[in-house]
Amino acid sequence: MSMIRDLRAVVRPSLRKRSASPYQPYNAYDPTRDPSASTAVVDCAVYRDGRRLPGDGCLTPREAMRRVREGGGFAWIGLHEPTEAEFAGIAAEFGLHPLAVEDAVHAHQRPKLERYDDTLFTVFKTIHYVEHAELTATSEVVETGELMCFTGRDFVITVRHGGQGSLRNLRHRLESDPELLVKGPSAVLHAIADHVVDGYIAVADAVEIDIDQIEIDVFSPPAKGGTRGTDTGRIYQLKREVLEFKRAVTPLARPLQLLSERPMRLVDPDIQKYFRDVADHLARVQEQVVGFDELLNSILQANLAQATVTQNEDMRKITSWAAIIAVPTAVCGVYGMNFDHMPELQWKYGYPMVLTAIIGTCFAIHRTLKRNGWL
Repeated sequence: MSMIRDLRAVVRPSLRKRSASPYQPYNAYDPTRDPSASTAVVDCAVYRDGRRLPGDGCLTPREAMRRVREGGGFAWIGLHEPTEAEFAGIAAEFGLHPLAVEDAVHAHQRPKLERYDDTLFTVFKTIHYVEHAELTATSEVVETGELMCFTGRDFVITVRHGGQGSLRNLRHRLESDPELLVKGPSAVLHAIADHVVDGYIAVADAVEIDIDQIEIDVFSPPAKGGTRGTDTGRIYQLKREVLEFKRAVTPLARPLQLLSERPMRLVDPDIQKYFRDVADHLARVQEQVVGFDELLNSILQANLAQATVTQNEDMRKITSWAAIIAVPTAVCGVYGMNFDHMPELQWKYGYPMVLTAIIGTCFAIHRTLKRNGWL
C-alpha cells in the first residue's frame, strides 16, 4: 500500500460508514445536493463527435449528463479515491449497481469484468516501478494501485486508487484523436486497458534489470578475501515483489479475452479488435512474469547451493589443518609422558630426529591434501 493510501486511510475513516444492507449502502445521499460537489472529482467533460465540448472544465456530473441527454455524446468523469458519501450522489445519478459501487469505493479487488444491466464494471491493477539506488532485503520494487471503470452507453466513470496511474495524459492523447474518440465510451475503455498494460510492459523491463543484476551477483566470483555480494534476503524480497506483480497481471487475462472475443452491446465492434492487441501484449507480460518467478527460484536455489558449497570448503580446510596439527600433537603428547625408560631419551640425535620426522610428516600430509583440493 502506498504512502498516500496510508495517509488517506488515517484521515478519512470517519467518512466511510458502511450500511448494514449490501444493497443500500449509500443511505447518506442527499437528493437535493449536486452529486459532483466533491473534491474527489478530478475531471468531468462531455465529448460529442469525438471532441471535447469547450468551456466544460468546471462541469459537475449532473450538468454533464444533462448536456449529454440534450445533445448526445458521452460524459467522462474521473475520480480519485472517493469516499462513500462523495460517490453516493454520482452512483444514484448514473444508476450504478450498489455492489459495483462498493467495490469501487473500498478497492482491494482482483482485476475483473462484470456486467450490471447496461453498465460494464472493469477493475484494473496499476503497477508502478519504484526506483532504488540498490536492491536490498527491504526494497520496494513495485507499487500497486487500482483503477475501476464504469462504462455505459453515454458515460464513462473512472475511479482511481493509489498515488500513481494518473489518466490526465491519456485523456489528452485521446482528445487529440477524434476519429477514435468518436467511437464512444468503449474507445475510452480500450485506451485505459492499453494504458494499464503498457505500464506492465515498462515495469517488466525494469524488473528484468534487477533480476539480471541479482543473477550477476550470485554467479560472479567473490572479491579476494571477501564474500559474495548477494544474500538470500535480497533474492527473496525481489521474489515477493514479482509475486505482487503476478497477482496484478494474471487475473486480467480473462476480462481482456471477454472484451476481445465476446460481442457486447456496450463495445463498438470496431473497437473490439483493438482489445485483441491489448490481450496479446498482456500475454507477453504474463509470460515474462512467470519466467521471472521461475528464474528467481533457480537463482535462490543456486545461491543456497553456493552457500552450502562454501561451508563445505571451509570445513574441509579446517579438517585438513586439524589433521596436520595432529601429528606434532601426538608426538609431543607421547614424549611428554614422564617415564624413565623411553626409547631415544638419552640418544644424542633424538631431538633433531623427532623434529625432522614431525616436519616431514606434516609436509607430506599438507602436500597430499593440497593436491586433492582440500587446501
